[in-house]
Amino acid sequence: MCLVFVCDEDERVIGRAPAPGECPFCGGVVQAVDVQSQWRLCFLPMYCKTKRKFFCSSCTRQLVMP
Repeated sequence: MCLVFVCDEDERVIGRAPAPGECPFCGGVVQAVDVQSQWRLCFLPMYCKTKRKFFCSSCTRQLVMP
């Protein structure tokens, strides 16, 4: 007998807003992006979390804020 588990993670952008400061790499404008991630096991939602990520709008790098 063989068991197969199907796991999946969906990430959905909820909103965007300008953030203070500038990109240390290119000097571009920083955007704060709210992302909702949801883990699924066999198409059943198991875990849901909302995160805020920061990206540069010019060089599209993900920035880490201390």
